[in-house]
Order: sequence, then C-alpha cells, then structure tokens
Amino acid sequence: MPLLLTLGLLLWPALVQEPANQQAASRVALAAVTDPANRPFVDVGPDDFVIQEAGTAREVLSVRPADYPIIVLVDTGDDPRGEFELMRKAAAHFIDRVGQRPIALGTLGVKGSMVTTFEDEREVLTEKLAALKPQEGAPSLLLQATGVAGERIKETGALFSAIVILSANPNDASPGTLEETLAPIIDSGAAVHVIANRPGPAAAGAARTPMHALAAQTHGEFTTVYAAASYQAALDRLADRMNAEMMIEYLVPVGSTPRDVKVGIKIIGARVRGLGVAPK
Repeated sequence: MPLLLTLGLLLWPALVQEPANQQAASRVALAAVTDPANRPFVDVGPDDFVIQEAGTAREVLSVRPADYPIIVLVDTGDDPRGEFELMRKAAAHFIDRVGQRPIALGTLGVKGSMVTTFEDEREVLTEKLAALKPQEGAPSLLLQATGVAGERIKETGALFSAIVILSANPNDASPGTLEETLAPIIDSGAAVHVIANRPGPAAAGAARTPMHALAAQTHGEFTTVYAAASYQAALDRLADRMNAEMMIEYLVPVGSTPRDVKVGIKIIGARVRGLGVAPK
C-alpha cells in the first residue's frame, strides 16, 4: 500500500522504541511485497522492513518467503459440461508454481474429502490428482469438504495457511447447519480462496453465498470465472500473490497484544501489503 509505505519511510526514525532490556517474545507478520509492476519482490532482508504496533517500533528478527501449508480442493461432483480435465490441469499447474511447501489434496464430491496428507511426497500428490475423476450425478459438498480441510489445517498448528477451492457446481449439498460447517474453517485460521466456474445463467443470477463471506472474512479471495479454461489464469494470479508473500518475525514485549500493526518497507519502488499477524 502506498500510504503504508510512505508511513514506513517518513515516520520510522521518530517512532517510539521499547527499552532494550524489556523481556521480549516474538510475533510473525505475513505481508506481500511487490515491485512497481506488481511482480513478487523477494530480494529483501530484516533491515528492509519497518514494523510498528500502536506507534511503537518493533525490532525485526528475520524474514523469509512464506511457505505455509496449502490444501487444494478439486470439485469432483457431476461434470455435465465435460470440463473437469481443464480444472485438473489448472490445479496441477498451480501446485507446481507455488513451490516446495506442504500441500495436501482433497475433493468436493460425495466420496470426497482428503485424498492426500501433508506428509505425502509431491509425486504421490501428483499421481492422486491425475487419478481423480468426476462422479456422475453426484452433488458437490462445498462447505463440508472445506470444513474437513479446516480441521486438517488446524492439526498442523501452522501460523498461516490457505485452502484453495476449485468449484464447478453452484449447488452445495453439504449437510448440517451453516454454523456447524463454518466453525472448523474459521478456527483453522486459514485464508480461503475460491475459484468458481459459473457460466451462463448460473453466473447471471448468482447471489452472494456463505463462501463469498468466508473468503472475505479469512482475507482470501472469491473469484468467479465463466469457463473452465479460465481456471488456470485465476490460479496463476493467486500463485503470484502467494509467491510475493513474506513472513516477518519481530520482537514484542511478553504479554503484549498486536494493536494497529503496520508494516513498511524501506526499498524505493517496492510496495508492501500486510496480510495478518500471528504469535510465534
């Protein structure tokens, strides 16, 4: 954000510093750093960042590319348009682009849920993805499958994480109440990114759904595409966003809470966008 960048550059020298001998813990901020062309800017170190909480400067300890776990959910419900193969190829391309981080695979079909674990080798995930097929006449269990993914994410204890959903069917046959289904997703702390293929009448009359609200609440994105061929372009944009994200660890007083956290960068031309804070 340009305003945040300006704040970091101009006000940083005047920020109040905590006493050096105060007992300290640490927190981690997630931020996306891009160049003027909005490309990932990853050649950065601790001295390049400015962190402040409620106007107080914090000492930056370390910076590294975000390599948090991701669950990819592929819609294996009914495929009357015959577009499943394009969706699967887009998912495989996305997995290749986000690098060597923990990734697990799940489905939205009735036989669905998790297909691989975070412990499985990438080759196993690739093989399982290649073996997926749509289930003729089957509904999609969008919220239920996302809830299962949230439970798996929570088990990892990761500071940050994401659930990426490729949805082809606008009708969600998930059982249970909305509150019951959403609870494990919210508790996981994962950012939920939905790419929904809604061609023709399904797109024209589409209303906001719980998944729209969930994506917004978790700092994710809900992207509507109008043909399966657009899955890859949407996933490429998401991969670019994830590849621009950095995890910035910084010192804080023991027992303090993160209030009004701001992230700035001192590299001219670079832009930074804060995406969240978690305790170390």
